[in-house]
Amino acid sequence: MRLALTLLRRKMPHGNIFIGKDRIMPKIKEGHMKNVKNRLQQEEENMFYLRNPYLTLDQSWGHAKELGKHEKWLRNKYLEGQKCKPNVTIEERYKTLRTTDVWD
Repeated sequence: MRLALTLLRRKMPHGNIFIGKDRIMPKIKEGHMKNVKNRLQQEEENMFYLRNPYLTLDQSWGHAKELGKHEKWLRNKYLEGQKCKPNVTIEERYKTLRTTDVWD
């Protein structure tokens, strides 16, 4: 009985089984390799577009001004400011307490 348990027992790593130098590594399957290849292809395509931009620096200079991006940004900031509650001072907060103050 003891011999069977010893022979059938699987060696487990010390500590957490998912981290450290003695961790149990998952088996790599073909689906994993396919995902890695797809991610590498996507990364290579992204690097290609970063190396070869659509517009040159001279062409891209001032394109935001042509599109009116700064004005849109200013308008959005103004609208966000309108949504905020107005500033309230401490005197305004405690004004209701002063109504019960009666001086003879």
